[in-house]
Amino acid sequence: MVPLSYYLILSAILFACGVTGFLIKRNIITIFMSIELMLNGVNLSFVAFAVRWHNLSGQVFVFFVMVVAAAEAAVGLAIIIAVFRTRETLNIDQVNLLKL
Repeated sequence: MVPLSYYLILSAILFACGVTGFLIKRNIITIFMSIELMLNGVNLSFVAFAVRWHNLSGQVFVFFVMVVAAAEAAVGLAIIIAVFRTRETLNIDQVNLLKL
């Protein structure tokens, strides 16, 4: 049996990679993927604790987070496509929607 600490360390690494990508990268797609990576890190910790405590509520919560992440992916990609069509770039520094 794998100890809980291994799952939590992996979860922290995934979350840290997501935060690093979110703060460093300047491309909308990579920022979007970093947010998804952070969500997966949190989901892993929820599942690890749910299995450890033999409680199903953590896994149910993960299911709802995955549903919200899927909806966010659909809406987020639609927004990214709309921004790319109007501005013809995905660089955060060059995408300035408040200026004409």
